[in-house]
Amino acid sequence: MDAFTPWTIVVDLGIISALMLLGKLIRVKVKGIQRFLIPPAVIAGILGLILGPEVLGWLPLSGSLGTYAGILIAFVFAALPFTSTSKAREVAKVKRMWGYSQGGMLLQWGFGGLLGILILGKIWPLNDSFGITMPAGFCGGHGSAAALGDAFANFGQDEVLTLAMTSATVGIICSIILGLIYLRIGTKRGWSACLTEAENLPEELRTGLVQPENRKSIGEGMFSTISISTLTFNLSVIALVVLGGYLISKGVTRMAPSLELPVFSCSYIVGMLVKMVCDRTKVSERICPETSSSLSGAFTDYLVAFGIASIKISVVTQYLVPMIILFACGLLFTTCYVFFAAKHIFKEYWFEKAMFSWGWFTGTMAMGMALLRIADPESRSHCVDHYGIAYIFIAPVEIALITFAPIIFCSGYGLLFASVATVLGLAIMSYMIYNKRRSKA
Repeated sequence: MDAFTPWTIVVDLGIISALMLLGKLIRVKVKGIQRFLIPPAVIAGILGLILGPEVLGWLPLSGSLGTYAGILIAFVFAALPFTSTSKAREVAKVKRMWGYSQGGMLLQWGFGGLLGILILGKIWPLNDSFGITMPAGFCGGHGSAAALGDAFANFGQDEVLTLAMTSATVGIICSIILGLIYLRIGTKRGWSACLTEAENLPEELRTGLVQPENRKSIGEGMFSTISISTLTFNLSVIALVVLGGYLISKGVTRMAPSLELPVFSCSYIVGMLVKMVCDRTKVSERICPETSSSLSGAFTDYLVAFGIASIKISVVTQYLVPMIILFACGLLFTTCYVFFAAKHIFKEYWFEKAMFSWGWFTGTMAMGMALLRIADPESRSHCVDHYGIAYIFIAPVEIALITFAPIIFCSGYGLLFASVATVLGLAIMSYMIYNKRRSKA
């Protein structure tokens, strides 16, 4: 194997970029890919896995792809505090969206952990952490999968990255395939208040090509180009935040060697602090949320592609049967929660909100928005608005789960972690259902 140099990064980035463009071409031209709305980044990752060293060996990708994913997730979370433009309104509806989403997230983590420890772990010789690779990949997507895998690698469990990335890949594909099936069922049973036929996908949604009249700016020019590019300024802020997160993570490890705080979670905290300072000093007026969001989207695309391409086939083969059982049970559990809880928590547009939540509970928020676009083409449910505000309170819990799960599981308290997550999830869900029934009385 050739020695790793800075040019190795260039070669890896160039190959993945070429596959990304090929993935986009496939998305535009192949009807089957369009029907299931598979993102080009996922296509690029799958092609990288098949054509790379793990399978055919045709592409000279290095063995550092998983490391790239761990770095990119830090940039994604560092950008989060600078991307929000939501303002709180319709408090009751936001509260219901928060309870529904937060309860579901905790229950998915609890269910996966308990299934892995109490059932699958009794049949196969698995680490206690096996079960939580499902919710990390399903609810968290490739970003959380990369973060969890990177954290567990510090404790010597390198296989978690592959398991979580495989979970995220399976989840993102199932989110659309099963989502379209659920949309048809909802149409026939009259669950939706504004559903269009799932077969009639807009061309813009199928191909991903936005027509001129519908195109939106990805950012505003905050500076004169003679001084500094707006893109450079926003990227510099995000990179500075990541550096701060990295230094904090390494500082904590140096002071307490047994405590491993992931760089991504430290970056998010630093980002929140920097955002507070920028708000007080009015520097925020020069930080463009749309540009930060666009950068975050670019980081996420490459994270997904690198993450899938880094999957170790030998690990997948070793854990194939328990993985299939874990994913099947996870999809069944998520289906039951999404539709049962939505129907009993939301007062209106419950099916539309369930479809959005199904997309992000199993894939990504982009998948949820794609399904919502079909279920609610005129955005009458205001689901994304409510979710955007609710996520401000969901994100810290999600980060805490990913940050402390490796420490807790590797300390032998995985069963306690999963049990507490389950109890809290059930408590939130029960309270939200009770609150809806009480408001009707």
